[in-house]
Amino acid sequence: MSENSIEIRNMSKSFKIMYDKPLTLKDRLISWKRNKYEMRTVLHDITLDIKKGETVALIGVNGSGKSTLLKIMTKILYPNKGTVKTYGKLSSLLELGAGFHPDFTGRENIYFNAAIFGLSRQEIDKRMDEIIEFSELGAFIDNPVRVYSSGMYMRLAFSIAINVDAEILLIDEILAVGDQHFQEKCFKKLEELKNSNKTIVIVTHNLQQVNELCSRAIWVQNGVIKLDGNPKEVVKAYLEECR
Repeated sequence: MSENSIEIRNMSKSFKIMYDKPLTLKDRLISWKRNKYEMRTVLHDITLDIKKGETVALIGVNGSGKSTLLKIMTKILYPNKGTVKTYGKLSSLLELGAGFHPDFTGRENIYFNAAIFGLSRQEIDKRMDEIIEFSELGAFIDNPVRVYSSGMYMRLAFSIAINVDAEILLIDEILAVGDQHFQEKCFKKLEELKNSNKTIVIVTHNLQQVNELCSRAIWVQNGVIKLDGNPKEVVKAYLEECR
């Protein structure tokens, strides 16, 4: 039995970047880049263990590779090289509203999403009131989600993700959306999950949140892990370089 929730070994990820296609005959005649592309490596030879019960922040500037790393942990993306293994039931909050059907009501999307996470209809029925209560959507729960604001999307997505009995929770910057009251409520819930020995990995620019919530911080820069360790020390080094 592994003591780790996530194990990454010698993992690299590249994307194919296409050059603009020539639009006119003249462009075609003079363009030397037509139908050409380049491979851009966004993560370079990452090896990483995240232990069960750790609360880990991935920090770094935009474009550093941290969100790609989280998506690979979630298995939305797959590496070009290396291996990624997860141990335990996994729940994720990545792109806002991902997995929601816009014409379904909030209630219907709860059934749809919770079923994807492996809950039976009976299990969802038992948790429905708790999910709706936490989301604070009340009268809006039976409206189609296409009329929801970004904050309402986030409330619903977070409420589902924390109620599916996952052992690993992966979150990408979604908690930056919504009002202060609900952000604080989410933060308290994450502290509760942390204290119940869940594994949490978050991508965030909120460095105060990193210091208060996380047991470990990983600074990703230019697709490599620049620093990994105590949150206060990693955040301090990151801020010094950003000045």
